[in-house]
Amino acid sequence: MSRGEMSGRCVVWVGRPSVEEHFGLLRAGWRTLVADPASQNEALPECGDAAIAVVDLRASALAAVRILHALRENYPGIAWIGLTGSRTPAHEPLVRQALPQALEIIDGASSFTALRQALQRAPGDAPAPIENRPSILTGDSPAIRMLSQNIRKFAPVELPLLITGETGTGKEMAARALHQLSPRHEQPFAAINCGALPANLVQSELFGHERGSFTGATARRIGHFESADGGTVFLDEIGDLPLDAQTNLLRVLQEGTIERIGSCQSIKVDVRVLAATHVDLEKAVSQGRFREDLFYRLNVLRLRMPPLRERNGDIELLAQYFLDAFRESYGTRARAFSTTARKAMNAFAWPGNVRELMNRVQRAAVIADDALITPEDLELSADLPGTDRDSLGSARTSAEREAIVDCLRASAFNISECARRLRVSRVTVYRLCKKHQLALDQLR
Repeated sequence: MSRGEMSGRCVVWVGRPSVEEHFGLLRAGWRTLVADPASQNEALPECGDAAIAVVDLRASALAAVRILHALRENYPGIAWIGLTGSRTPAHEPLVRQALPQALEIIDGASSFTALRQALQRAPGDAPAPIENRPSILTGDSPAIRMLSQNIRKFAPVELPLLITGETGTGKEMAARALHQLSPRHEQPFAAINCGALPANLVQSELFGHERGSFTGATARRIGHFESADGGTVFLDEIGDLPLDAQTNLLRVLQEGTIERIGSCQSIKVDVRVLAATHVDLEKAVSQGRFREDLFYRLNVLRLRMPPLRERNGDIELLAQYFLDAFRESYGTRARAFSTTARKAMNAFAWPGNVRELMNRVQRAAVIADDALITPEDLELSADLPGTDRDSLGSARTSAEREAIVDCLRASAFNISECARRLRVSRVTVYRLCKKHQLALDQLR
């Protein structure tokens, strides 16, 4: 096959993709070629410069980097995305030199969705215009126009930034847009969910550790901050970060240095820190759960993500966008929304915001029997009465409470399983139970 014949949606996977990864790419419309470092066949796959390489650094990292170098010699224009994990030897000179050249670095423990989103953003020598960016920036409401303007203003500025907003409003997507529009867009972007980090491994995950620094530390580990040197670090759910880790984060912001666990050597890192939270950090500061000095360091620039209920006129545009994107991958029968479905979507409070809208649209696209999606397909009432702002808030609270209770019951009141299904941290599940006065012992 000639180079010219292989173009467009083609992935060269350097490593061994899992069955889920291989067929997930196939379902998403990507042709996948595999260059396995363990294979006896040293011939490189035939691809074109328009292909994207996914370099699996979770195992056989050194061999994978050597294959990447050979691939780039044959196809100088090929871009690549790196998958890292706990076994990635980021301290090795060959790997350390290669990492900054990646379009993005994704933690191998992340969901497959993160890889798909990264592939959709690549390739391209320059970021797409902000008006053409997907999902959160789809729409023409005053709220989304203001958000777009602020992202343009804040992206080139080398200052910490705090992104606030309710769950599901697209805080990580805003962080990625800020990175792609910044001078650092060719450097790594590290997205870290602070609420999902095990409490005893937070420091190691963020700042790394030396061999023998604690039980189980059998090798040196490079933390996210050091791996993202030159790029951007996005700390999601920053309010869940333990106080001792907050102290070290403050030093990064003040001095630009880190120390691995078990080491006394300060390491200079050049990263821009973006942080996000859906909780009231000012309240957390007053309660002693968040350092006041760290809050002021992070809150230099502030980007508020508007909830979906404030984005008048955007709901139908977003819903059609999600439906069209889903149809491209799965070819469903549904093509649009009925009049009653559009009315139901506009009347609903959307407690889960953009994420909930996307999930409902995708589910409806699968179960719809006709070309037009109905309110029943969306599991919405076709005759929702008009509601004012107070009743919308009440409906949102009620829906959130019901969702938590349903998920707890479905997971047999296993908090870890409930957190996994909701894609939040255990701390967040306990916080929501407290917020809605749910007594777990009584519910069990």
